[in-house]
Amino acid sequence: MTRKTLIIGGASGIGFAVARALAARGDAIILAGRNKEKLNAARARLSPSPASVETLVLDISNEAEVIALSETLGEVDNIIVTAGSQAPGGPLSSLDSGAAKLAFDTKFWGSMHVARYLSGNISLRGTLTLTSGFVARRVVAGAIVKTTMNAAIEAATKVLAKELSPRRVNVISPGLTDTEAHAGMDAAAREKMLTVAAQTLPAKAWGRAEDVAQGYLFAIDNAFVTGSVIDIEGGALLN
Repeated sequence: MTRKTLIIGGASGIGFAVARALAARGDAIILAGRNKEKLNAARARLSPSPASVETLVLDISNEAEVIALSETLGEVDNIIVTAGSQAPGGPLSSLDSGAAKLAFDTKFWGSMHVARYLSGNISLRGTLTLTSGFVARRVVAGAIVKTTMNAAIEAATKVLAKELSPRRVNVISPGLTDTEAHAGMDAAAREKMLTVAAQTLPAKAWGRAEDVAQGYLFAIDNAFVTGSVIDIEGGALLN
């Protein structure tokens, strides 16, 4: 029986890598995100696969949109949220509170909207997999928004694993990963940044979106995993 997975944030980066991996094994995919053009381009890139690929425009920070989707989506086996946000950096004393709230609205509250309103669309033995980031447990000055936002998602995941049982709820926590998030950088500068950062890690390497995608497949496929934070960060938390 073909499994169906909704990937919110699936048009690019880690989300697209997950979509490509699932499509390669014949799963049905629904790519969701805010940009229709990016969604269509992602579907075209997946077109040689045997999978059924649909797209839908969705802003998970908009509660009404998520509620409306719950009424039309039907049943899916898995929901994955990789949609992120641009979190402002800097010390609390000079923080742009408006930008900080917007980041929380997208990544944290967006994830909670999905859990609240779309979990009923997930089959009883299905999964909800969220995304945090290693900075949730790595203390970095000037990263108070990223740290607290991702830590909140990780804490919420454990509560949701109990509240939504027998559906399984997990969170993937990526580290340094080469994705489209760095696309605006000069290629040489990007390579240098990644190389220098990788040398500080025990793995002596940076992650690829395809590496991180394997964590989502693990969370989907292993029926004995729920309430877990799955770190894929090259050993960054050991430093």
